[in-house]
Parts: sequence; structure tokens; C-alpha cells
Amino acid sequence: MSTEIPQPTSQPGVAERAIDAATDVSRTIGEVAGGLRAAVDRLTSTIEEARKPGGTLATVAAITREAPLTSLFVAFLFGVAIARRR
Repeated sequence: MSTEIPQPTSQPGVAERAIDAATDVSRTIGEVAGGLRAAVDRLTSTIEEARKPGGTLATVAAITREAPLTSLFVAFLFGVAIARRR
């Protein structure tokens, strides 16, 4: 009488598919991380450019420093206008 337990023939196939799936997921995560990194770099450079004197963010910051309540009111009205469109 043999005490060997027969190994199912599908096990190596299942293991190989699991490794392939893990490899694909790893590659996908790497691609997504690379895309996010590129997007963050572009956004950072755009913000830095807008913060330079004469840029959009520099102008908004200067106006906000000079008239904070008026700026808050304008931002509130802008938010209401956007909310009503939806």
C-alpha cells in the first residue's frame, strides 16, 4: 500500500497564475504611482509659477491680505453660484 498523497495537477497552474496576477498588479501599481508622480510634479511647477510676483496666486494673496472680509464674501458668492448650477 502506498502512503503517497497524489498531488493535483492543477496546483502548479494555480500557483503560476497567482504569481502572474501579483506581477501584473505590481506593474499596474508602479504605472499608477509614476503617473501620480508626474501629475504632482506638473501641479507643483504650475503653483510655483503662479506664486511668482505678478502671477495669479500672488495677486489673489495680495488682494486677500488687503481686504479679507471682501475676499471671503466674493468666495462665498462664487460657491453659491457654482452650487446652484448643479
